[in-house]
Order: sequence, then C-alpha cells, then structure tokens
Amino acid sequence: MNSKTRDAILSHQTSIIDYWLEEVSKFRSEDNLQSITNKVYENTNREFVDKLFLTVQNGKDDIYKDLILYAERLIQLGWPLNYITRGLQAFRKVTVETLSKAEENYSKSIEFFQEIENWIDEIVNILVNEYSGSWENTVFLQKMALKELSAPLIPVFEKISVMPLIGTIDTERAKLIMENLLEGVIEHRAEVVLIDITGVPVVDTMVAHHIIQASEAVRLVGAKCILVGIRPEIAQTIVNLGIDLGRFPTKSTLKKGIETALQLTKREIIEISEQGGITYENSNP
Repeated sequence: MNSKTRDAILSHQTSIIDYWLEEVSKFRSEDNLQSITNKVYENTNREFVDKLFLTVQNGKDDIYKDLILYAERLIQLGWPLNYITRGLQAFRKVTVETLSKAEENYSKSIEFFQEIENWIDEIVNILVNEYSGSWENTVFLQKMALKELSAPLIPVFEKISVMPLIGTIDTERAKLIMENLLEGVIEHRAEVVLIDITGVPVVDTMVAHHIIQASEAVRLVGAKCILVGIRPEIAQTIVNLGIDLGRFPTKSTLKKGIETALQLTKREIIEISEQGGITYENSNP
C-alpha cells in the first residue's frame, strides 16, 4: 500500500471504526452468533478492527503474525468463519465509502480502489487459510480418533473376544473392522469372536455383506464368529431382504452369545449356591 492511501486511511480511522462497528452489529442476530454474549461480541469487534488497522501501520511480517494469532484464538473460541468474511466485506465497503466522501480526489481514483481491494484481499486470504488449515487438521485428528475407537476387539474371556459396533457401517469402516478383527484374533488368540450389532441402527444388504465377509475372514484364520444383537426389526429386515446369515450362529443378545461361545470353547456357566453367584469352568476334566 502506498503512503498516500495509508495516510488517508489512518487519518479517518475513527470514522471508519465507528461506521464499521455499526454495520457489524447487524450480524448479531444471526443464529451462529447467538451463543456469544453482547459484551464478548462488542469486545471482539473492537479487537478485530484494531488488528485491521495494525496491518496498515506495520509491515507484512506483522500482518501475518498478528492476524494468524488472532485467527487461532477465534478458532479456539468457536467463532464461525462467516464472522470473519462478512466482517471484512463490511470493512471494505465502509472504508471505500468513508474515504470517497472525505477525500474527493480518491472518489475518482482507480488506484485508490485497487489499493483497498489488495489490502482487504490479502487479509481475507490469511484468515481463511488459517481457518481452513486449522479445521482440516482438527477434522483429520477427530477422524483418526474415531477410527481407532470405532471397531475395537475386546477380549472378555480366555479365547473369547467381542467387537461392539456402533453407528453406520460404510465401506471404509468395514475395511477397518476386517483389519481389526484379523489382527485381534491373532493377538488375543481368540477361538470365538462375537460381533455385536446392537448399536447399528440399520442392517441392509451392504452391511450384511460386510458382516458376512468379516465372519468368513475370521473363519479362515481358525476362529468362529457369532453375530449378536439381532433385534426383532433387524431380523425382519434381514428376512425381507433375503439375506442369508445361516453360515454362522446368531443370537439376540450378547449374554446368549457369550454362553454359546463358552460352550464352543468347552466351558459352561454354573451357579455356585454358597456364593449366590455364577462362574464358568471347563466341562472336561
């Protein structure tokens, strides 16, 4: 920005700020800003506009330093990107209108408008890139965390493991389920694996296909698979779709599945009357 435009902007700083604060206050009624208190909103507006004028007074190095730190703070506080973009659009408009009225020479200068455009565009690019990069990184980390937690294989007894599934199952997640199953069977030396679909809201042809593939893979590495959590509506859907789940045992609850798994591993649950509880033991001496 040339010195003439910079001096003009700074000389009318108070008028531009007052006008901009009036304009940006109109955004307050939007739903995505309703959770922010009036005091916090006003203080943030003031800080935002002060940062914008710092980019005029200082050089490029300070533009990146101050604005990136400011954007990072807004992201951490949960402010929407829309606040930044609309605020900068309003600031562009306010600056042009204020200087056009106050400086007659500027109202006819193409160079003046180009200077303002370049100044605001640079700020927009810095803040939008910071927001985009931060959200992409956050989404990536959350996605990785969800993947790690989405299909755990949990050993519950010796030679018996359970994989509880929650939520929808797509192709990518089915691949993860398969990998965790096979790795877990080897790691835990499982002979029986129970796939619990109690938390799966819908079982359609694709989901059933993925489950069948997973059970076949478990069988190939020397273990048996039991599907548990078959609710009445899921059973009806499976029948209506003509899906064949007859290749491996199915049980309505995890408890019944564990009982079957114990039988398959030559153990059984017995009641100990003296203790009023239950335990399990090998059925063979």
